[in-house]
Amino acid sequence: MPHIEITNGLPGISGLLAQYPGTGAVLSQLAETLLRGDESPISRGERELIAAYVSELNRTRFCSDSHSAFAAAQLEGGEELVKAVLADAAEAPVTPLLKALLRIAAEVRAQARPVSEEAIANARAEGATDVHIHDTVLIAAAFCMFNRYVEGLATELPSDPGYYGSSAERIVEHGYGAAR
Repeated sequence: MPHIEITNGLPGISGLLAQYPGTGAVLSQLAETLLRGDESPISRGERELIAAYVSELNRTRFCSDSHSAFAAAQLEGGEELVKAVLADAAEAPVTPLLKALLRIAAEVRAQARPVSEEAIANARAEGATDVHIHDTVLIAAAFCMFNRYVEGLATELPSDPGYYGSSAERIVEHGYGAAR
């Protein structure tokens, strides 16, 4: 049961964003910019995968399942690829660059301190630019905040098993500003 009243019947962060439109609009815009903006060299699907991975490491079921579905809808390899990354990012069938970025994301998620020189050097050796590193760190940090928002208020999971798939269709087509 959520710690606060959510009257719109929406699960997870969706309910919070709709219930509190002032902060909801800002948080939705942040997600839109980070995960769908055109300025990142990281594909939309890969950015969603980073968000799913951080959420999985944080054990935030709603965010992990949501962003896993969003990533799967945009990545070649779909759901099986996402499952492989969540199970073992170091052994998953993704590019060495993406593995290096996932390692950076995991370090950001683990503690508030500089990412290790080794992780940065590894990412750079795989072709990461300053923008790759910046975007990865910011996505990981933002998803730690989103995860804590969802879990801290004990939001509910969706009762409909098709929720994540229909949400993925909406997000891929219309983005994070679309009606929930």
